[in-house]
Amino acid sequence: MTISIKPTASGSTIEQDGSTILTVDGSGNISIANDLSVTGTAPIPDALSTATGSAPSYSARAWVYFDGTGTPSINASGDVSSITDYGVGQYGVNFTTNMPDANFSSSGATGGSRYHFLNTQITAESNSFVRISVEDTSTDSLDDDSKITVIVVG
Repeated sequence: MTISIKPTASGSTIEQDGSTILTVDGSGNISIANDLSVTGTAPIPDALSTATGSAPSYSARAWVYFDGTGTPSINASGDVSSITDYGVGQYGVNFTTNMPDANFSSSGATGGSRYHFLNTQITAESNSFVRISVEDTSTDSLDDDSKITVIVVG
């Protein structure tokens, strides 16, 4: 039996004795020949790996990019169900799936104004949301921003 992997213009194929048994297109979609059977399971890693070195790698549990002007609207997110508007420059980022506990870390940034600064607050320890505020440093007051990002790790 001979197994070969051949690159193609749109992806690659795996052949057994000259017959294509699996095709992977340029988007990563896999097509399997009709008479091929697969047994066993692929191993599932129990931790993330680090590219180099021995320091552990942690991924974001939640993240969001939203417009906080007017009625807040989410542009893109992961594990964020909604944004609560608590008033000018004050928001709650609500998680789709609660964090394991309230001992997580959050950070963020703003991009709509060069004078804005994002603050993630521990106003109430909760595993279901994080409260943030945006301050205009030129006036030392809370202000809405059109480009707000928040990331949660923990």
